[in-house]
Amino acid sequence: MSETMCETAAGREAPGNEFDRDTAVSVRPGEPGVYDAQLAPGWTVGRALNGGYLLATVGRALGDALGRPDPFSITAHYLAPTAPGPAVIRTDAARHGRTVATGSAGLFQPDREGGEQERIRVLATYGDLAALPDDVRTTAEPPEMPPPDRCFSPADNPAGPDAGPEMGNRLALRLDPATCGWAIGAPSGRGEMRAWLSLADGRRPDPLSLLMTVDALPPTAFELGLSGWVPTVELTVHVRARPADGPLLVSVTTRNLAGGFLEEDVDVWDGGGRLVAQSRQLARAKLD
Repeated sequence: MSETMCETAAGREAPGNEFDRDTAVSVRPGEPGVYDAQLAPGWTVGRALNGGYLLATVGRALGDALGRPDPFSITAHYLAPTAPGPAVIRTDAARHGRTVATGSAGLFQPDREGGEQERIRVLATYGDLAALPDDVRTTAEPPEMPPPDRCFSPADNPAGPDAGPEMGNRLALRLDPATCGWAIGAPSGRGEMRAWLSLADGRRPDPLSLLMTVDALPPTAFELGLSGWVPTVELTVHVRARPADGPLLVSVTTRNLAGGFLEEDVDVWDGGGRLVAQSRQLARAKLD
C-alpha cells in the first residue's frame, strides 16, 4: 500500500489537495477489503457525480486492497447514477502475481428501502509502472494544439463563467477553439474535443488522477450537435506511464453514433509529449 493510502485508511489527517481528499477511502474495522468513502459534491455534472471521479475513488480502494500502486487496465460498468454522500466499496482480489494483481470492486449507496444499491462494478489489473522497461515504440503523436493561452477557459463561456458543471471548478481546463463551436451554437459536426487539463489546485498528475482525466472534457456529442446529459455506460482505461508534471493534453474522438449510443476514444499526453493513458467509453446520447 502507498503511504497516502495507508494514512487515509488509518484515519490520519486527510491530504491537503482536493482530489486526494475527495477520493479518500478508509478500511472498515474488522472488514478487510471493505472501504467507506464520502463522495464529494464538487465533482458533479448536473445532479450526478462524474464517472471519472468515481472510477478514481474506486480505483484508490482497489489499489489499496491489491497492494499495488498503479492501475494498468481498469474497466467500469455504470449501473445507476451516483450521488454525493456516503458510499461503500467492496473489493475482491482474484489473483496476485509477481508483477500484476487483478481484482474487482463494487460501489454501493443506500437505496430508498433502507438497503443498498450497487452503482458501479469494476474489474482491474494493477502493478508498478516504475518497474516496467522504458522502451517505447509507437506511431502515436499528440495532436496539433494551440498553446494554453490561446485556448478557451470557462471564463470565455458566452453563457457566463459559472454556466458549466460544478466539476469545472476543480479543473484548470483550456479547450481548443477548433472544438468549441457548440458553445456559440455552431457545432462543427465532427466528434472531436481537445484541451489542456490540470487540477485547479496545482496537484501534479499521477496514474490515479488519469482515471478522472479521461472523462473530464465536455462530451463530443456537443460538437455533433446534441445537447444534454451523456451518461457513461462502460469505461475502460489503460494507464501506460506515470505522467510528467505539467498540463496534460487530452484528445477525444467519436467516429460512430448509432442507436442513441456513441463511443469516445481518449488519448492523454503528458508535459513531455508521452502518451500516458488511453481509454474508450460507451455513452448514451440524447437524440432530439
